[in-house]
Parts: sequence; structure tokens; C-alpha cells
Amino acid sequence: MNQNSTTGQQSAQTKGYLFPFIMVTTLFFLWGFIHNLDPVLIPHLKKAFTLSDLETAFIDSSVYAAYFAMALPAGYFMRKFGYKGGIILGLVLFAIGSFLFLPAADTRQYIYFLGALFIIACGLTFLETAANPYVTILGPPETSVQRLNFSQSFNGLAASLAPFIGVTFIMSDSADIDAKLATMPVAEQQTFLNAQVDSVKTPYMIIGIVILLIAVIVIFTKLPDIKENKDELEGSSIGHALKHSHLTWGIIAQFFYVGAQVCVISFFLRYITGSTDMPESQAKWYQLVAGLAFMVGRFAGTVFMRYIAPNRLLILYALLCAILTSVAVLAGGMLGIYALIGVCFFMSIMFPTIFSMGIAGLGKDTKLGSSLIVMSIVGGALLPLGLGYISDATGQIRFGYVVPILCFVVIMFYGWKKWAPVVKEAPIAAKI
Repeated sequence: MNQNSTTGQQSAQTKGYLFPFIMVTTLFFLWGFIHNLDPVLIPHLKKAFTLSDLETAFIDSSVYAAYFAMALPAGYFMRKFGYKGGIILGLVLFAIGSFLFLPAADTRQYIYFLGALFIIACGLTFLETAANPYVTILGPPETSVQRLNFSQSFNGLAASLAPFIGVTFIMSDSADIDAKLATMPVAEQQTFLNAQVDSVKTPYMIIGIVILLIAVIVIFTKLPDIKENKDELEGSSIGHALKHSHLTWGIIAQFFYVGAQVCVISFFLRYITGSTDMPESQAKWYQLVAGLAFMVGRFAGTVFMRYIAPNRLLILYALLCAILTSVAVLAGGMLGIYALIGVCFFMSIMFPTIFSMGIAGLGKDTKLGSSLIVMSIVGGALLPLGLGYISDATGQIRFGYVVPILCFVVIMFYGWKKWAPVVKEAPIAAKI
């Protein structure tokens, strides 16, 4: 009878977690959507402000630098105010940054766009710092990796939708902008470029309104606020957390993964137009296909992990990504485009997998470890600068893709040698 009572309590608790799980999974979609507008924003602002590849890389740098700056403050904030407080603050910052695109467009200054993106990313830092560990505890521990991969799959869904919406509402009039400028009188050129800058206003205003509405819903929604026992937090510090070697290497692996993802996806349109004669009006559809490949890869990876240990799948996928990216560097053209679409499929499971393996077995250091892994997203701020520099120096965007090749090698090493917790407990693979 006691066993039946316990089973009933667990079933009721699982049902009680369903709506919070749906709400939190929605957050994965939201930050995936805004992140995947950046690959559309980069070539758009590049032409509107006549930027170099290195200068456009600062779009990603301003976004991912915020993760480094805000991850630990976000973690400390949620220790005091809980997951719900962190989610609400994150949504508010997200909305403020979106609204700041309107005055940024009015100033016609590139630096103000970077500032608005930084504020958005500060909000996303709170959301990711809360949502990733929150999903892992909204249900049985033995299915936490699959749960996180499932939620992250909606990040992949956003990756497939954002490019389509972006090219429709932001780049609709900017395709083949160079050809249009060449046939336009000099007196009209600046007016045309100003119109390209103004085209970001409406999409980001709508995004800001939607995010504010979601924040209001969260405020009035009862979310289970799972707080740590204060006694369990004693002795938890950055130094203590980093004694877990699999966490330290997880931070390193995540740094290189996010850098690789940003390099591959953010410069994909530039790769297409730089290595082929394809106009942007046609190239944008390949960006959509890449987003779909990322989405399908996330859902497929969640299924594959029922049968393949996460670390082994990580090794295999990292190896395939390194090979395909090498093809993109050496071959260029349509073969390189198809290779990078394949990379989008195989790299899709890497973030949630590295995250879950990195915080496994941390005990009282779990929340701090989560913040440190989120901080490592700063790789997306730094490594694309290397790609942009190589592209400008060589005059070939495809040569810059040697940067993600090196990243995938590091990820493969983590899955092969450094993923297992030192603590003697059931390995992650055995729980799948």
C-alpha cells in the first residue's frame, strides 16, 4: 500500500510539472528564435552600414559577451529570488532590448544596435541560466538528459522558422542590394540605405510586445519554485565546483561548441554568396534548409539517445562535423553548402548534451556549475572574430571555417576522454 501511495504521489507530481514544463520549453523556442535572427541581421547590417566581415562579427560578440558578464549574477539572483523571478527579469530585459532597436534605427549608428543586442542577450542569460537546470529537475532524474534535449528541440524549431521570418520581414527589400545601388543615383543611395536600417523596427517591436505578454503570463502562473536547501549550498564555490574535472572540461567544450555554432550559422549566408554566384534572394532559402536540418537533428538526437550513450553520440557527431566542415573549406561551391547543412544537423545535439554531462554528479555545485557553463557561451563572442579576420585577410569566407573545425576536434576529445564524473556513481550512459 505504501508503494502504491508513493507511486500515486510521483504520478501526481509529474502531472503538476506538465504545465511548468510547457512554459519553460516555450522559453527555449523564444531565445532560439532571437538568436537565429542574427544570421539574417548580419548580412543586412553589413550592407546597410558597409561593414567588413570582422566588423559584422561584433554582432555575435555583443550577444555572447553578455552571457559571460551576466551568467554568475543570474545564478546568484535566482538563489535569492528563485527560478520564476529569474525568468521574469530575463523576459523584461529581453523586451527592453527589442524595443531599443527602434531608437537605434533612428540614430543610424551601428554601435547602438550592438547595445540593444547586448541588453537582449542579458535577458537571454537569465532565461538560459534558469531554464536549462529547471527542466532537468521537472521530472524523474533518470530522464533529465532526454528532457533537456526535448526542450532544446524547440530551440531547433525556432532555428528553422527565424531565418524564413527574418528574410521575409527584414531582408525583403535588401536582396541584391549592391545591384540596386549600382543603378541608383548617388543622391538616392543614402535614402535607400536608411530604409534598410528602418526595416528592423517593426519585427523587433512585435517581438518586444510578445515577450512582454509572455512575462505577464508567467507573473500570474504558479510555477513550482524548487529551491536548494541552504545547508546543501554551504561549501559551494567556483573553486570547489571546478574541482570536478568533467565540469571544467564541459565548460571548455561548451566554449568551443558555441563558437563553432555561431561561426557555421551566422556566416552561412556570407558563405553561400562568397563561394558561389548565387544571389541573396536565392541563398536565403538554403539558410532556411539549414535551420530545418538543425531542428530535425535535435529531435532525431533525442530519439537516438535512447539507444546510444550520449558521450558516444557526441564523439560520432563531432567527428562528422569536423569532416563536413573540412569539405566546406576545401571544396566551396554547392558541395560546401550541402556539407554545412549536414553540419547543422549533426551539431544540433551538442549544447544540451555537453550541458547535461557537465553538471552530472555535481550535487551542491549543480547551480553554480550551470552558471559557469552558461558563461562559456562567450565562445560565441570570441571565435567568430577569428573567422571574420581570416575571411578579410584571405578574401575567401570559406577559409575562415577552419575555426569551427578546430572547435569540433575539442568537442570530440571531451566526449572521448573527459566527460565522465570523477564521483563514483552510475555513469550518464547507464541512465539513458
